[in-house]
Amino acid sequence: MRAIIAGGTGFIGRELVRELREHGWEILILSRNPGKVAAVFENGGVIGMPWDNGGWTDVLGPDTAVVNLAGENIAAGRWTAKRKRRILESRLKAGERINQAVERAGSAPGVLIQASAVGYYGPRGSTPVDEYAESGTGFLADVARQWEASTAGLEKKGVRRCVIRTGMVLGNGGALPRMLPSFRYYLGGPPGTGLQGVSWIHLRDEVRAIRFLLENPEANGPYNLCAPVPVNFRKFAHILGTILDRPYKAPVPAFALRLLFGEMADELLLSGQFALPDRLTRAGFEFEFPELEDALRDVLRQFPRP
Repeated sequence: MRAIIAGGTGFIGRELVRELREHGWEILILSRNPGKVAAVFENGGVIGMPWDNGGWTDVLGPDTAVVNLAGENIAAGRWTAKRKRRILESRLKAGERINQAVERAGSAPGVLIQASAVGYYGPRGSTPVDEYAESGTGFLADVARQWEASTAGLEKKGVRRCVIRTGMVLGNGGALPRMLPSFRYYLGGPPGTGLQGVSWIHLRDEVRAIRFLLENPEANGPYNLCAPVPVNFRKFAHILGTILDRPYKAPVPAFALRLLFGEMADELLLSGQFALPDRLTRAGFEFEFPELEDALRDVLRQFPRP
């Protein structure tokens, strides 16, 4: 089994490479800098290929899977007009390159995993959403719709395609490390009202779910990759503070967050979704970490104690 991964050196991608290799997969990573691939994985049987080199198209075929995780980090800086354009274009460009590669190869992969996010549903208040819910409003919802659509045309070529709408991934990367300093210095608290939904998933379950979809020939369409028990931000902050033995503090005022982060505050911090992994659980996937406290305790073992 061979997997071609775009975005394989990122937070999720690195763990996915480890998961697939442990289960006998051959890995090829698409990168603008193949030298970085060698440095990240110390070679170790992981092959790095430049996006625009036609060499990787030679291995496309029914026995090959493509995993498209490529896209600029949405939370790496304030959303200026230029940054928003880069966030969207990085995702659309990856989809375009995959489509072009399939055209050049004249042979389609057996399965494609297309990344997306629960932001697809837009701000949802307290209403739970499953994969059958319509897309919402806002910048993130618009990005997610276009991101998903970037590879949709491959389905007409007979490619089994799974779209993974991922929530907040808990691991040694992503959002969690950014939260820890404020909690450790007794300043931890939920943003705004704290009633907004947090659809979260342990990194271990994220990559296990991706492998599950790759190896399940019946899987296709959208899947929410988030734990079956979402919480609001108030409860998330309370559990995190309890584990760290730090008291739960008052919420961070919405106006302060808007001053710091602008539009990004409203879409990433002050609103959210209670997304449910209905199709994933119906397909038979079992979570190792269905409850937030167990997931956070496991992840926090990876961080040095202050």
